[in-house]
Amino acid sequence: QVQLEESGGGLVQPGGSLRLSCAASGNFVTINYMGWYRQTPEMGRELVARILREGRTSYADSVKGRFTISRADVQNTVILQMNDLLPEDTAVYYCGANVYGWSWGSKDFWGQGTQVTVAS
Repeated sequence: QVQLEESGGGLVQPGGSLRLSCAASGNFVTINYMGWYRQTPEMGRELVARILREGRTSYADSVKGRFTISRADVQNTVILQMNDLLPEDTAVYYCGANVYGWSWGSKDFWGQGTQVTVAS
């Protein structure tokens, strides 16, 4: 079906930057939207940023002005640039995509997650 391969993440000091990448592969017709979500034991999973097929973006209020989601030059790949990171950004970040395929219609797919830790 669809595989989402994530890269990036790690440990960074407060105020630092990290870049997450997510590449979608498989046999599908089109990607309706791709985005990044994060999850902590306390908060559950929340949307961080999302980019629609036509290019429109949306962000969680807590990351506006600090995070930017964009498409990479490589097809079916999105980048999340995270600047001015805060300790409260610490979470497992998941790439998610809503993908249309002839055999399943529109369906959500998820990556395995990558840990982002912001600490001094």
